[in-house]
This record gives sequence, C-alpha cells and structure tokens, in this order.
Amino acid sequence: MEKFKDQSALHLFEKGLITQNQLEEVKTYRSLNIFSLNAELKLFLYLSVLLFTSGIGVLIYENIDTIGHIAILSLLLIVIVVCFFYCFKHSKGFQKAETTFEHPVLEYLVLAGNILTCIFIGYLQFQYKPFGEHYGLATLVPTVVSFFCAYYFDNRSVLTIAITGLAAYVGLSVTPQDIFNDSNNLYASQNLSYSAVMLGVLLILWTIYSSRISLKTHFGLVFLTFALHIVSIVAISNLTGYDTLIWVIFAFVLAGSTYYFYKASYQYKAMSLYVFMIVYAYIGGNIVLFRIFENVDFSDIWELLIFLLPAYFVGSIVMFIKLIKKFHKEIAE
Repeated sequence: MEKFKDQSALHLFEKGLITQNQLEEVKTYRSLNIFSLNAELKLFLYLSVLLFTSGIGVLIYENIDTIGHIAILSLLLIVIVVCFFYCFKHSKGFQKAETTFEHPVLEYLVLAGNILTCIFIGYLQFQYKPFGEHYGLATLVPTVVSFFCAYYFDNRSVLTIAITGLAAYVGLSVTPQDIFNDSNNLYASQNLSYSAVMLGVLLILWTIYSSRISLKTHFGLVFLTFALHIVSIVAISNLTGYDTLIWVIFAFVLAGSTYYFYKASYQYKAMSLYVFMIVYAYIGGNIVLFRIFENVDFSDIWELLIFLLPAYFVGSIVMFIKLIKKFHKEIAE
C-alpha cells in the first residue's frame, strides 16, 4: 500500500501537478506513519445512533402497557426537539453547495432526530390515527421531513431515508430481497413495476436538474445508486414473466438503464455504479438469451453446451476483471 502511495505521488510529480518541494513534503509526512481515526470514529457515531434509536424502539415495545402512549410520545417529542434545536442553532443554514457542520457529531444528531421523527409519526398514526385511514400520509410526512433535513443540513444518511420513504409511498420496497418477494406483487401487478421504473426515472431526472442548477450536486451519486438498483432489479424480475410483450418491454428498459448508467459511471467516476451496472446487465442479458432460445431444441448438442458452459463462466469472470481494470485506469487519468 505504501509503495502504491509513493508511486502515486511520483506520478503526480512527473505530470507536473506538484513541485519537487511538495513531493519531498509528501514523502516526509508519510514517513511519520500518522494515521487518521476519523472514519473509525464516524463509524462508532453511526452505530451509536442506530443502537440508540433501536433501543428506543425496544423500550417502547416492552413497556408500552406500563409507560403509556402519551408518556412515550412526549418523551420522543422532547428528544426530537432537543436534537433539532441544537442542530439548527449550530448549522450554517441552507446552501446550494456542499456544506458541513463544524463538529461531525452534529451530523449524527440530525440523523438521530430524523429517525426518531419517523418513529414518532409512525407510532402516532398507529395508536391515534391522526391521518385517518390514509396511511400513505403517515409515510409521506416523514419523507418530506427527511428531504428537508437532508437538503438543509446536507446529510446523505438522511437522504437515503427520504428516498426509501418515497419508494415506500409508491408501494415499493427498495431492498432486493423484498423486491423479489411475492408480497410486493411485482408479477401479479404490473402497475407496481411501472411505478418502480417511473420512480427510478424521476430520481434520474431530478439528478440531472439538480446538476444544471448546481443544487447539492454531490447528492447525485446517492440518487443514481437508488435509481440503478430499483430499475435494474424490477426489470430483471419481469424478464422471467410469462407474457412475451412484458419481458420484451423490460428487456429494453434494462438495456436503456445499462446504457445510461454506463455513461453516468464515467461522469461521476463511480466504481460502484459501474460494477453493479455490469452485474445487472450480465444477469439480464443471460435471461434474455435464455428466453430467446427457450423453444429451441438443443438435444443434439447438449453435450457440447455442457462442455462450453465452464468456459463461458470463466470467460465472463475474466472479462469482468478486465472491464473493471479498464474503468479504473480511465477514471484515474
């Protein structure tokens, strides 16, 4: 690893991006063997927020009969108000460009306050039904709050909660295991599949629009990641359907998605987008290939196919590695 870093610094010097003096300073600094605990501390802060909010949920579940609903809701509201009051007091206000808190702990207070707000609204709706039978509003309200907090406080973690809430509002679960689960009725209801595709397109369009007006452009990768997974997984799940027209339509959807995210991965220099784009394209391409030849009789050459199958998978792995190396080399230049 150290050798790679030294080579990177030397490469920058050879390109004329840094001076000889700067190169020597970099080497001197690295020789001190100083390392940062920033990532580790942020990870522990993130885990502490998750454990705290999970503990609140367990506390409510186990003591709901003894504490009382009003007391629980009051306690949640007090904690939420304290979190947001402290965050608003120390924030720099809304800015279109990327902003950060002076102290990183405040970012996790925003996350904690947002999660507790979702718990509060969900618990309030479950127990007292302030929105009546309109359960979608109980999802939409915390989603709107999450989007506001994400943009006002510039918090990516809260943004993921907001996008997840938006997906839940349209009736879609964004986790892959749930999307393939029958409870989502992707096979039974095509409207849900179309809604998922439209949600993905909406996220892409918002990313493009935000880029043009320079509004939190660093959020683009988060939106595109959700869009890639939603559109690709829904398209692949519909490729296995019985209706020929449906799977052909979603084959084109997957092809269009692959082309767009291929371009986007280079634009954002995002390895994650590129890798998942290839994986989804490979899975979808194989399913489409199988659907095209599913009515062809291969009984005379099945031995040849079995012989070629290992070579096909090995070749796929080799090609995958070459594509990743090529992409990494191109975005590094």
